[in-house]
This record gives sequence, structure tokens and C-alpha cells, in this order.
Amino acid sequence: MEKKEVYRIRKQVGLAPGTIVYTGDKQESDLYIEVFDYNKLKFEEKELNKIEDAFSYVNSFPVTWININGLNHVDVIEKIGSHYKLHPLILEDIANTQQRPKVDEYNNYLFIVLKILYFNKEGGLSIEHISFVLGDSYVISFQESDGDVFDGIRNRIRTGKGIIRAKGADYLLYALMDAVVDNYFSLIEVIGDKIEQLEDSLFEEKNNDNITYDIQNLKREILKIRRAVFPLREVVNRIEKSEHKLIEEKTQNYLRDLYDHIIQVSENIEISREMIWGLMDMYMTTISNKMNEVMKVLTIIASIFIPLTFLAGIYGMNFENIPELKFKYGYHTLWAIMIILFFGLLYYFKRKKWL
Repeated sequence: MEKKEVYRIRKQVGLAPGTIVYTGDKQESDLYIEVFDYNKLKFEEKELNKIEDAFSYVNSFPVTWININGLNHVDVIEKIGSHYKLHPLILEDIANTQQRPKVDEYNNYLFIVLKILYFNKEGGLSIEHISFVLGDSYVISFQESDGDVFDGIRNRIRTGKGIIRAKGADYLLYALMDAVVDNYFSLIEVIGDKIEQLEDSLFEEKNNDNITYDIQNLKREILKIRRAVFPLREVVNRIEKSEHKLIEEKTQNYLRDLYDHIIQVSENIEISREMIWGLMDMYMTTISNKMNEVMKVLTIIASIFIPLTFLAGIYGMNFENIPELKFKYGYHTLWAIMIILFFGLLYYFKRKKWL
């Protein structure tokens, strides 16, 4: 297997805090801006060419959702930060794809970082950096590129199903985070299927030379998922227990349910992690057992031929006065003794269940 090298742009040492540097590998992503304005009775959906056009939508409806795809467009992030008076460190974390999930509380807004996890067309694990800014009447989401898990949210806004259009921006934030967490369950199911396939491969008669690579690759994927999911427990717990003015008491009930889901996902990840370690132990045990079987067969063969070699060695010596040397049927007698010894040892080994 050839080792694939992945190069990422990393923030240079010595830059001032708050410097916006996109550290992901999707440098060619196109900018895409969509806006959802809605209340209980109606909604508007727009696709915009420039971010300045989105600023006029906030406060026109009770809730505005601005979704921006393309973190490589740092100039757009700077304009958003300037308009909404976001802290420079927040703007830095929006573009920093290495940032772990977290929540930062400010007087007039909340900042949340999450990770969207999915398996790409090649079957490898992809991790997309996503962050949210929750304001008094708006939610701004920042994604690396097109494609997400929010189609269900969009359809609920368009059709008015559920209670999303009757709730505020804090409920929209919960719904978006819940969609991300629900996608984790699908990911865990895929991981479970991969583990089952590896278990089946371990017990197949045909030896799979790539089994160790597959196990190690799956172990790395589980560790990446664990790093993305585990900090999210603290994030949701802080939001749920927060007394921030932007989070209504009714929304906290939904956040508690979201926290339960994250705990369930975390437990499933730990189970998968233990299972993959068990697979490695099982594989090493299988290899050891196969080696033991080979050594047992070789030992039995050696044990059978040791007495035969002993007899052949004695009568192969070049002494002139060997007593049986002139015996007429000596050759046939020696063969008979050797054959009897051979089958006698086979019978003995079978009785001992060594064969």
C-alpha cells in the first residue's frame, strides 16, 4: 500500500491573534450564500452573489438563517465580522479547520464550532469544519464547501412542518446541531458494518493480506470520530446549562435531549473502539494459532522420522562386523520394522488427539 501524503496549509508562527488563515484543503471551493427569512406564516429563500446583500435581511423577519459555503473566501468572513461586530478570535476559528468543537459566549451572540463527518465516494472518512454564530434574531453558519446534512431543516422551513417556523433563532441553532448529531448515528452504523465485514474476513479460509491495513485504517477513523464527537458533549452541556439571554428556557429542554443523543453516540463510539481493538487481538490470535498448527504438523513429522532416521543411521554405518549385515532378510526386516514404527506412531498421535 502506498502512503498517501496530505498537505494542509497551517497558520504561520508569529501571526497576530485574530489573523484569518484558512487551514483546510478545499482551496478551490466556490462561494455560495443562501438566506432563509421566515416566521410562522411565511418565508423567503434567496441565493446571493455577495455577502453585503445578506445584511439587509436580518431583522426583516423574526428569524434569519444565513448559510455560507467556502471558508477559503476569508474576505467574506472579514466583512461578516465587521458588520456583526464579531470578535477577531472568532473569525480566526471560523477559518481554522483544526479547531476542536467548542462554544464561546459573548454578550450579544454565541459562537459554536462543530464537525460534520461523512464517508466520501472512495469510502474514506471526511471531516468538514462548520461553525455557527447565534444572534438575537439570526443564525449564521459557515461551511467549507457545498453539501451538508441540513436538507431536512430547509424542507421544514419551506413547508412549515413541525414547530421550527414558530420558534426563534435559538431553536434553529438547536435544529442545525441536532441534524449534525443525527448524521453521527448513520456514521456509527457504517462503522458497525465495517467491523462486521472485518470479523467475517478473519474467519474466512482465504487469507486476506490487507486485513491488518483495514483494521488499522478503521482504528484511525474511529479515533478521528472520537476526537470530533467527545468535545461536543461539553459544548451542548454548557449551552443547555447556560443562562444566556439568547437561549430560551423551552429550548433548553430540546438541548437536554440533544445531549442525551451525544452521550449515546459517544457510547457507541467507545463500543466500536473496543471492538476494533478486539479485532486486532483476534487477528493476532488467529495468526498465532495458524503458526501453532504448522509447528505441530512439523513436530509430528519430525517425531515420526526420528526413530526411522535412527535405524537408517545405524545400518548405514561402514563397519565390517555388523551382526545383521549377512542376514538374508535383513533389508526386508528393517523395512518392516520402520513401517510398523511409522503407523504405530501415527496411531499413538491420533489416540492422543494430536492429529
